[in-house]
Formats: sequence, C-alpha cells, structure tokens
Amino acid sequence: MSGEDRQSQLAREHKERQAQRAAAQSAKARRNTFIGAGVAVAVVAGGIFAATTLVNRDPAKTVAAESTPSASASPSAALPTAKPTPTHTGPVTCTYKRDTSDVPQKYVGMPGKRPNMKLSTMTVVTNHGNIVIDLDPALTPCSVNSMAFLAKKHFYDNTKCHRLVTPETSGLFLLQCGDPKAKADGKNPTDGQGTAGYVFADEAVGAVPYTKGVVFLTQPQDAAGQNSSQFAISMSDENAQIEPQYSVLGMVSSGLDIIERVAKDGVIVNDQDITGDGGSTAPKNPVIIKRVIVK
Repeated sequence: MSGEDRQSQLAREHKERQAQRAAAQSAKARRNTFIGAGVAVAVVAGGIFAATTLVNRDPAKTVAAESTPSASASPSAALPTAKPTPTHTGPVTCTYKRDTSDVPQKYVGMPGKRPNMKLSTMTVVTNHGNIVIDLDPALTPCSVNSMAFLAKKHFYDNTKCHRLVTPETSGLFLLQCGDPKAKADGKNPTDGQGTAGYVFADEAVGAVPYTKGVVFLTQPQDAAGQNSSQFAISMSDENAQIEPQYSVLGMVSSGLDIIERVAKDGVIVNDQDITGDGGSTAPKNPVIIKRVIVK
C-alpha cells in the first residue's frame, strides 16, 4: 500500500470512529454542540436589527414567559446602527427553572422575575480587550435579565471561551463562550455542556438572521426552552443560514476585530469531538473572560 493510500485509509477510519462516537452519545452529551456540518451557507449582505425586520411582530410570541420547551471571516456590510422597534411595552414576567440534567453546572441562584427594561449594553472584558454588545430588553427581556444576573454574580469571571468555529473547520465562523466548567484545551470531553444550573424559554427566535455581529444564546441541538449561560458571537454573514432556533441577545458594536485576530492563530481540533465538525474546537490563543458588565 502506498503512503498516499495509507493516508486515505487512515482518514476514512478516523471519520468512521467519529461517526460511531456521535451515534453513541446521548442527548445530554450533545448539549450546545449546536451546528452540524450539513448547514448550507450563503453570503447575505446587509444588516440586522433593522426596525423593518421587527415591525408588526406579535409581542406575545416574542417575549416568552415560561421556560418549558415549545410546540452552535467573510466580507460583510458595515455593522448596522438601527435599533429594533420595541416589541413589548407592558410588564414582563420571566420564569426560570432549575436544570435537572446531568451536566457540569455552576449554580449561583436564579434571576428575579422582573427584568430591568433600561439595560442597554453588555461588555465582555477579555484578556484581549473589550467586546461591547448592544442589548434590547424590549426584544429579549428574560435573556438580558439572565445575563445581567450572572454578570452581577461574577459567574463569567475567569471563564474560557471553549469553542472557535472557523470556515476551515466547519464552514461557519463564530466564537462560543459561557460554559463555566470549560477548559478550552481541545481535549476536555464536557466542554460545551456546562450551564448556570437553570434554564429558560426562547425569545425572538427567527426575529433576525445570525449574521456578522449578532450575539445569540445557545442550547442543546434540536432543543427548545433550554437557554442558560452560553452564548455565541457570529463572525460571518454566512451564518445567516443557520436554522432559526436560538434566542437573539444583541449586536456587537465594537470588538469583533479581537475575535478576528484570535482566529488567525488557529484552533485546537478536538479529536474526540462528538459532532465531527469541530463542535468543541478551542482557540489556540485562549480567550479568557475576566468579567462581564451589564448596564
């Protein structure tokens, strides 16, 4: 057998092992490895969070009050500055429930039921600089409320962003953070499974595409109402073709260049990745969240 044939055989065997591992995993083990390799991608120009996108949306559908399930760098346009039309102006009540699944957790309590509708920015302070995110509590009040609570409890302090997906590894481009137990070494089998010990309902799913700069919450693949502490930052307009199933948290106003620089240093491919598409690949240049500030 020639060296080239041997290399091809090893590649096939590696793929087969990956498929066998993926088939053997339970739903809990797939937590937050949320984007499959089969997602079709296409460049979508233009911004998100435009007021026209959200006009006439039903507030009752946009603002979820219960957390039970309902019936993961391409060229782009400049980041939009238009803010969405408020979708809820009356009192909002949020419901959070304890996460009873057998996954790594860091429980610091649960947020209150009444969100602060005046919060507007979330600053993720990292070892590379600040990533500033514009929030809209009128669109996703319970998601913003959860982030504000966890930030106040120092939940994110000194945590590592465990997943960097690049076009080379998965055809998409995003950074995922918020697993309190992640080691981000490309080896830890539970990276991407950690939660804050509670879950809550989806909000604003499908309101906007996941284009460059959009920040959204992540949850187990094919699940609903399982949002917790993890979030992802989209780095490409190609991500617009991700199936609408994740709550939109906000829009990055500054700091995307930080992630782009880190991405140039590459990723650590996890050979034990259960999804087979880089679901738990970690950045070679670690991204460490020093703290999160919501105000």
